[in-house]
Amino acid sequence: MGVQERLLYQDGQLTITVRAAPGPPAVALVGEIDASNSPAVADALAGCRQGAYIVVDTGELTFIDVSGLRVLVMPTLPPAERWIRLHNVTPYQRRLLRMMGWFYEPRTHHLPA
Repeated sequence: MGVQERLLYQDGQLTITVRAAPGPPAVALVGEIDASNSPAVADALAGCRQGAYIVVDTGELTFIDVSGLRVLVMPTLPPAERWIRLHNVTPYQRRLLRMMGWFYEPRTHHLPA
């Protein structure tokens, strides 16, 4: 079975696609996340969750505000219940996460080459 990619969400500033392959779903975020679209991001990510976690590639986000970070980091949930694993986190995003006190290594994910 090959890799299949489908569009989950798109607006004027963000595109979300999911790649279905063996293993957890891999989601790519391209563009900007802010208060105007973070609820839609949360819904799209929840809609593609199939197992214990999904992998979210943030490498092509050009902007993310605190509302978007809350969606990805799930700070109100205990760490064991957080089902998003971040991949390809940029230095800017790492800095924001550290500033908020939300960065910890187990939340990141490295996809096999």
